[in-house]
Amino acid sequence: MTATKYLSGFIAFLVAGFLLVSLTACGGQSEKMDGSMDMPKTIEEASKQYDELMKQENEIFSKNQELWEKVFLVSSKDMTMIEDNKNYGDFLLKVIEEAKDQFSDDELKLLKAEAEKVRDIENKLIKLEEKFPELAMMRKDAGMSASDSSMNMQMFPEFEGKDLKGNTVNSKDLFSNNKFTVVNFWFTTCSPCVGELNSLETLNKDFEKMDGELIGVNSFTLGGSEKSIMEANEVLDKKGATFRNVYFDENSEAGKFANGVYAYPTTYVVDSKGNIVGDPIVGVLTEKAQKDKLMRLIDQAMS
Repeated sequence: MTATKYLSGFIAFLVAGFLLVSLTACGGQSEKMDGSMDMPKTIEEASKQYDELMKQENEIFSKNQELWEKVFLVSSKDMTMIEDNKNYGDFLLKVIEEAKDQFSDDELKLLKAEAEKVRDIENKLIKLEEKFPELAMMRKDAGMSASDSSMNMQMFPEFEGKDLKGNTVNSKDLFSNNKFTVVNFWFTTCSPCVGELNSLETLNKDFEKMDGELIGVNSFTLGGSEKSIMEANEVLDKKGATFRNVYFDENSEAGKFANGVYAYPTTYVVDSKGNIVGDPIVGVLTEKAQKDKLMRLIDQAMS
């Protein structure tokens, strides 16, 4: 799977997964959304409007897909997490500003203008979710149900690599020898990533009892840099984390996939056939909601 294919399939998750849900009560029947759009009165009208807005947002990304791919690849090492309660358009503008030296003046102008459009769309989506909270649940459920379809099933890219102790690791054997494999992407200077290593160690011990395994992929070690491997091992040792961490050629399909991870930590669940199950989990697994989602995906991988 190339990074471009990964991005196109992942955009909908990005924009849907981090919408701010406000607890503020909505107003009366005459309420309007930003722009001049009337606030829908029924869930059917709201759902239709919500889908149309999501379509508009996805079109913004697909229209200049290669340029947006560059944004996410540039941001992956510099932005650890999308901030809580943050409009996704504001997040994009922040990423673009911090990476502005990577773009030409014309590219920068285009990206900022498109990100502002995303921010406006997000504000409308937020207002819809405030009045119709079930829209957010429908969006999450859609992500889960989509993973049940073989048409949408994605394979984790095959790789030949090594663990951080120097042992050869083959992805085909890795996945087939486990009923499920939890793949956690992190990097050495990511505070949330390092902070959860102890918890991941505990999880891995639980997974072993279920004939599963948790493995780490430290993005700094891709390509086999001895210095990066040494630093990663030092962090793992300090945190008492003994679960396997692997690396592979960053120019391989798996390497491109790893470099497409836009926020850290990010976790995937893979079944014994190498299929990615459901959507990735962005954020630390110590949060109850994240851990609950992880266990649902594991159940799905084992079914």
